[in-house]
Amino acid sequence: MERNHSTSNKNGGLLSSRNRKAARMNGADTITASAYNLLIGGMLLYGFIANALIVWLGGDFFASLASEHYAIFIIGYFVLCLAGTIISLKSQKPLISFLGYNLVVVPIGALLAVALPFYYISDILLAIVTTGAVTAIMMILGATFPRTFAKLGRTLLISLFVSLLVNTVALIFGYSGNLFNWIFVAIFSLYIGYDWQKAQMYPKTADNAIDSALDLYLDIINLFVRLLSIISKNRD
Repeated sequence: MERNHSTSNKNGGLLSSRNRKAARMNGADTITASAYNLLIGGMLLYGFIANALIVWLGGDFFASLASEHYAIFIIGYFVLCLAGTIISLKSQKPLISFLGYNLVVVPIGALLAVALPFYYISDILLAIVTTGAVTAIMMILGATFPRTFAKLGRTLLISLFVSLLVNTVALIFGYSGNLFNWIFVAIFSLYIGYDWQKAQMYPKTADNAIDSALDLYLDIINLFVRLLSIISKNRD
């Protein structure tokens, strides 16, 4: 579920975060700041409700699919998430960006439908509440100290990739503690503040609101997953 910070350009190469930012700064058809932020919030709420419905209604189906065709399930997950991210971030049209957003939300919902039954309901609810509290705090901090958070982009990106690499090596050697979960909690918490202040810098367009909601959605989902893992391991 980790974030994807680059996407393809028209020539098949990678569209850097700098170029993505430049493209999003060229937005037209602006809306009011309140409507813009409400749209971001609405998109996030939509994504989480969609995930809840997928977990509730599709749990058995996706669990069966993952059990019988694990490779297809995992490959489909990554392909859809990558495609959705590219579509959303490349498009300047809200409806197409919304399509891309859904291509990310649905496979993540399917993955949650497979994973969440292995956790206690009380742990899931605690992780949801904690994630909501951390998200609210980091958005407030991002809005209060925008210059500070604006400087964190490169540091967070490097920290994320290094942590993923070291965590993978540690898992290969059998490490199963909470150290890396706490590191990822810190990284994704800071990413929420970073992406929130970044969202406020873009022209207030519907397309930018959807793209910003996708960034925040991925931050929040990753934060939730790591907090749930910590809570579950502490119970054990």
